[in-house]
Amino acid sequence: MANTIKHQGIVENINGSHLSVRIIQTSACSACSVKGHCSSADSKEKVIDIVDSSASSYQIGEQVMVTGETSMGMMAVALAFVFPFVLLILSLFLFMAVMNDELYASLTSLALLIPYYYVLWLNKNRLKQKFSFTIKPIK
Repeated sequence: MANTIKHQGIVENINGSHLSVRIIQTSACSACSVKGHCSSADSKEKVIDIVDSSASSYQIGEQVMVTGETSMGMMAVALAFVFPFVLLILSLFLFMAVMNDELYASLTSLALLIPYYYVLWLNKNRLKQKFSFTIKPIK
């Protein structure tokens, strides 16, 4: 249970086997009793698309529990931030050694991020399958 993320949500839309569930993502301190006097408390509404073969058994407006694995979050952070950062730093050192011009080396390093994110965008369907959530009714 420690490696799962759970959010309570409300079914917004049902389209075949696809469900749209609205969750309220809150920070840890948003449940604090003095959150009105603190500027760090925040919460955001998000809509998550879930593919479930038993989607027809749910009703719009029904409260459900959305579950995902923490490893999905770690992999998403790695793909979106860690790998591009490492690519940027390594390419900057490489281009600095080859070009001997800081401006062009930095611009070329930044330009390498364009194909990286384009490849991620091309693989969005494969990533959607990898980063999938499950849904359970609240009884």
